[in-house]
Amino acid sequence: MKNLQPQWVPRTSLGTTEVDFSRNKGDAPLLSLLQRRRSLATPPDRLACRLMRREAFCTHAPSRAGFVVQGSNGEYVYLTSEERIEVVKSVSKSVAKDKLVIAGSGCESSIATIHTTERMAEAGAHAVLVVTPSYYRGRMDNRALIQHYTQVANASPVPVILYSVPGNTGLDLQVEAAVTLAQHPNIVGLKDSGGDITRIALIIHKTQKEDFHVLAGSAGFLLAAYSVGAVGGVCALANVLGTQVCQLEQLCISGQWEKAKDLQYRLIEPNTAVTRQMGIAGLKQAMDWFGYHGGKCRSPLCPLSELEAKQLNSIFTSNGWLSHF
Repeated sequence: MKNLQPQWVPRTSLGTTEVDFSRNKGDAPLLSLLQRRRSLATPPDRLACRLMRREAFCTHAPSRAGFVVQGSNGEYVYLTSEERIEVVKSVSKSVAKDKLVIAGSGCESSIATIHTTERMAEAGAHAVLVVTPSYYRGRMDNRALIQHYTQVANASPVPVILYSVPGNTGLDLQVEAAVTLAQHPNIVGLKDSGGDITRIALIIHKTQKEDFHVLAGSAGFLLAAYSVGAVGGVCALANVLGTQVCQLEQLCISGQWEKAKDLQYRLIEPNTAVTRQMGIAGLKQAMDWFGYHGGKCRSPLCPLSELEAKQLNSIFTSNGWLSHF
């Protein structure tokens, strides 16, 4: 079950690139994903859902082939189960039929993840992104994680993408576990947000014979990931600088490495600012500056202080993305 119907063929953007899971390793990028989580992080009341539908409609450009919803920047851990489903429904109803919708369905238990995955598929998701369970991280060894993902993939009506984000979970999906899981017919890839290029390269090397694809989980190391064989990225910064992140992808896949390097340099500091440094509050503030709907964070997350906002603006300005505060 490693191909989706219909088959999405890659075009131009990271993350909204159309996907064909059935293609061979030697072909062009298969699974290139752009996080379109802009207003999706806002509590899904009537206003927020209306804004989500508007933004989904406005990003139906040919280069935008789909949306990732309910990922880390979607604040999914602060939404109720019903709200999580409602977000996916709102996006699925708003996008064109040829647009891919990937939904985060990870929960702490296997049974809850299976239930959420099934509901995400019913709500319109074409594939699911499943984060590693981590509350009992001391017992989340390879045996436990392989068992968890195997049960989820066996039950899932749609393809499963593994998600390792140690910055949030304190847990890395180990290389050995990823390689084993890559053999499952319903597990199609891995989003790796750890940033260890040696690890990413090793997973890519050890899964070459499988129909399995690795995605960079951050724009900060997107070029490096491409250089070792990643096929795309799911990048928080793309919520703000989507065109530039897509341009970096195109430079990499066309072999224009010098130009790609120059662009990558200018994305590193803004990316760090809206992820590790200031998090979702920084990302939402930047989205507001760039004309999108960032909105407020859910409590207990707080908005940026005035000083933090000035620092964030300075970072975007010094790299040539903003002209003034």
